[in-house]
Amino acid sequence: MAPKIKMNSAKYVAGKALRMLTLLIALCIVSFILVKNSPIDPVQAYIGADMMRVSEEQREQIAENWGLDKPPVEQFISWAGAIVQGDFGTSMIYRVPVLTVIGNRFTASLALMGVAWLLSGIFGFLMGVIAGMNKGKLIDRAIKWYCLTLAATPTFWLGLILLMIFSVWLGWFPIGLGVPVGVLSENVTLSEKIYHLILPALTLSIVGVANIALHTRQKLLDVLESDYILFARANGESGLGLVWKHGVRNIMLPAVTLQFASFSELFGGSVLAEQVFSYPGLGQATVQAGLRGDVPLLLGIVLISAIFVFTGNLIGDIICSIVDPRIKEGRASV
Repeated sequence: MAPKIKMNSAKYVAGKALRMLTLLIALCIVSFILVKNSPIDPVQAYIGADMMRVSEEQREQIAENWGLDKPPVEQFISWAGAIVQGDFGTSMIYRVPVLTVIGNRFTASLALMGVAWLLSGIFGFLMGVIAGMNKGKLIDRAIKWYCLTLAATPTFWLGLILLMIFSVWLGWFPIGLGVPVGVLSENVTLSEKIYHLILPALTLSIVGVANIALHTRQKLLDVLESDYILFARANGESGLGLVWKHGVRNIMLPAVTLQFASFSELFGGSVLAEQVFSYPGLGQATVQAGLRGDVPLLLGIVLISAIFVFTGNLIGDIICSIVDPRIKEGRASV
């Protein structure tokens, strides 16, 4: 039985790896086609304000230096071959290796998304449990109204509202950026980084609460209406003890799965939030790369973000198999 389980586990991992490889190849092709059909001229975006001072010969030299003079198919093959060797190329905007830009920006984005992901998961789960325990009451209706309103609220709009209230009117938080203006990176303290992180993280957390809360509420209602809950109540169990023992434990698994599956929404929301708050993360770099035709950086970010989202989903699957052994048994029996 053990060799069979190991074999099925190996097949599962191999299937996940193959799926990820297929996804990355498809993303590379689609992204490259979209970038090459963009109305933005990479050479013109590279030159910038000095466009009138650059001759046609110099433009051709710039295009040749970046490989933009070759046919699109040849450009893609050259870029893909370099990616296989671990070379993501050089950013046309920052003039440094793409991996260096992504590494620096991803660290800032990871801090932002990590805080928002943790807060939205905790508060979303608690709100869902409270709403499920008080079905039809005022607090349940209030939580549902709050979540449905947030689900229809654009991230950038909410960010602008919070920025206007807490930064412009009240002056509690800085208007933007990830560190104080005019301070060298080595002189920035941890408290200053957290101070600049609060408002963008709060924006992402508020938006991310909605799906978790509504999903948790519905799952808890399904559990509380099941037969074994009626049996537990017949045996004298009630209140928080009943909900914790038979309710919360049964809804934690789908809540965790949904939370890890929300990595793509979290990353998309961070792009908008970083633009609103001028937060120097990967999302802002993505927008800059798209607007200025930085093909190597944009494609590199697409690959890294796809791996990030896929890893989140994979972690969710692994946690599910650990928390619920039935999933592991079902996988082994296939």
